[in-house]
Amino acid sequence: MDRTDRAPNWQATERLVREEFNKRYGEPIGIFRAPGRVNLIGEHTDYNDGFVMPAALAFYTYVAAASRSDRTLSVYSIDFGETRNFDLDHLEPGPSGHWSDYVRGVAGVLRSQGHHIVGVNLVIKGEVPIGAGLSSSAAIEVATALSLLTVSNISMNRREVALACQRAEQEYAGTKCGVMDQFISCFGRANQALLLDCRSFGYELLEIDERVRIVVCNTMVKHELASGEYNQRRTDCEAGVRFLQRFLPEVRALRDLNLSQLAEYGAEMPAVTYRRCRHVVSENARVLEAAQALHTSQLERFGALMGGSHISLRDDYEVSCRELDVMVELANQCSGVYGARMTGGGFGGCTVNLVDADAVDEFKATVAREYKNATGLQPEIYVCAAAEGAGEVTN
Repeated sequence: MDRTDRAPNWQATERLVREEFNKRYGEPIGIFRAPGRVNLIGEHTDYNDGFVMPAALAFYTYVAAASRSDRTLSVYSIDFGETRNFDLDHLEPGPSGHWSDYVRGVAGVLRSQGHHIVGVNLVIKGEVPIGAGLSSSAAIEVATALSLLTVSNISMNRREVALACQRAEQEYAGTKCGVMDQFISCFGRANQALLLDCRSFGYELLEIDERVRIVVCNTMVKHELASGEYNQRRTDCEAGVRFLQRFLPEVRALRDLNLSQLAEYGAEMPAVTYRRCRHVVSENARVLEAAQALHTSQLERFGALMGGSHISLRDDYEVSCRELDVMVELANQCSGVYGARMTGGGFGGCTVNLVDADAVDEFKATVAREYKNATGLQPEIYVCAAAEGAGEVTN
C-alpha cells in the first residue's frame, strides 16, 4: 500500500467528522486536527533531557466538538465505532488500556491544573496509523486539548498544551514518554524538521532539502513487549544517572555527559546500563551533528548519522527487531537512499528513510517486494512531506 501526503484530501475527512457529529449531536463549535510525526534522528533521548529532530506528518487526527449542559465528557470514535462517557468531576489517573485513556487523560490533567472544563461532546477520526510508531497518541491528545480548551474558553500557549498532553500520556495511559511527540504535534511546520532541546524546550526549524523525500516504511509488526520495555529503558537510564552522580554530582540527566566522561566514570557500571547510557550520549551528539549537516545540505553526512543511530539502537539500546533490521538493510541496498533507520519506540513499527526524489518510485517497489519475500508481510510505504502542526480546521 502506498499512502502519500494527505493534505489535498483533508476536506473529505473534515466532512466525515462534521457529518457524524451533526448526526449525533448537532452542529459542532469547531473541528480541530493534530498531526502524527516521524523522528528523523534522536531516539530515546527526549526523556533524558536530550535533543531530537522530528517532523510533523500530514496524517492528522480530527476532533469535532461542542459543549453540553451537564458535566459529561462524551467521546465517539469513528474508527472504533464506540462511545465512551466520563464524569468530568471524577477523572482518576491510571491506564485502562482503552483508546479513550488519551482523551480522558487530557481532560483530567487540565482539570488538575485548575481549569474549568465544561461538559462536551467529541467525535474523533484518526488518520495516523495505529501501532506504527508515528505517534497517534500525541495526535489524539493534542487535538483533544485544543477542542476542550476552545469549547471551555480557556487560553493556553502551545508549550503548555504539549506539556499537559505529555502528562496525560504518562499518568492516564501509563507510558513514561518524553515531550517530543506532543511538542512537534503542536509546533510542526511544512517542509521543516524541528531541532528540539527537551530540557529548555528551545527549538529551531530546519529546512528539509527539496531534493529529498521522507519515506516511512511500516513493518506491519508491533511486538507485545514494546510498552513494558520502553519503560524499562527509562529505568535503566535513571539508574545510570544515579551511578554517575557519585562521581559527577552536577549531572542531572544523560544529556549532561559526553562519551569520554561516560567511559571514564562508567567503567564499573553494569554492562547493560552502560550500553543504554552509551546510546543516549552518542545519539545526542549525532542529533547536533545532523542539524549542522541539514543546515549545509550535506545529505550524505546526515544519512550516515541515521545509519549510526540505527546501529546504536539495535546493539546498545536493544529496541530493534528482525523486521526493522531487514527493512533498514533493504533500504541501504537501494540507489538514491541517503539514510535509513528505525524510528519510534522500537520492537516494530516503522523505519524512516531519506530518499532522493527521483528514486522514490524504484525504492518503494524494491523495498515492498523484497521485504515481503524476506518476512511474508506486505509493508505499507508512506511518501511524506513535513506538515503543519495542530490547529482549527477552517472552511
